[in-house]
Amino acid sequence: MIKIMMHGCCGHMGQVISELVEKDPDAQIVAGVDIADRGNTSYPVYTELSACQEDIDVVIDFSSAKAVDALLDYCGERKLPVVLCTTGLSEEQLAKVEETAKKTAVLKSANMSLGINTLLKLIQEAAKVLAAAGFDMEIVERHHRLKLDAPSGTALALADSLNEAMGNEYNYVFDRSQKREKRSDKEIGISAVRGGTIVGDHEVIFAGPDEVIEFKHTAYSKAVFGKGAVEAAKFLAGKSEGKYDMADVIEAK
Repeated sequence: MIKIMMHGCCGHMGQVISELVEKDPDAQIVAGVDIADRGNTSYPVYTELSACQEDIDVVIDFSSAKAVDALLDYCGERKLPVVLCTTGLSEEQLAKVEETAKKTAVLKSANMSLGINTLLKLIQEAAKVLAAAGFDMEIVERHHRLKLDAPSGTALALADSLNEAMGNEYNYVFDRSQKREKRSDKEIGISAVRGGTIVGDHEVIFAGPDEVIEFKHTAYSKAVFGKGAVEAAKFLAGKSEGKYDMADVIEAK
């Protein structure tokens, strides 16, 4: 059984993961860290990382960007593998992730869903056939009305996956309203929709002469991200150093 520290344990995703792990016979959360202990956990919660002295195999982080620097220092010093789920990191923080991966194992992914990460692989194979045959590639992403960033990090990861398959020769177009010209052959369009309580919906469209092929992933709850994070923690436990992503978790299955 792997022993987990939940960093950001009192937040929404921290609570989702806590509920998932309680039902998992192969994992246990032995400690949590958050800026405030709200009394909604079954394990001890610390407001300072340094106060946590439990025997831990791996850390799952769903906190905030401002808390990541201290966490990376903590994990690097203690050689603790960390699943880094927090998004919106600065260039300096991304560089710090690379440095920390030289000291301990770090898994970072734009989206923790096993489904999305499988989709990333599938669309690469599709692009090699369809885009090479002249199909246009478009991405449409939909999220709840409270989401601040657009396009989503997942939409950009999907675009990067398509672009990589085609030798990184494509440009991204986010707003066609300012362009009065026909679509170029070397572009990937990305459109964002914000409304209601949509958890996450991503659609990759290959549009060719007289036919359209679509790949779609829909998240009905945030539990899909929590399940992926737990699977990532199981994969990462015991690894000493290196940078990983969810593609490595899927490859190991």
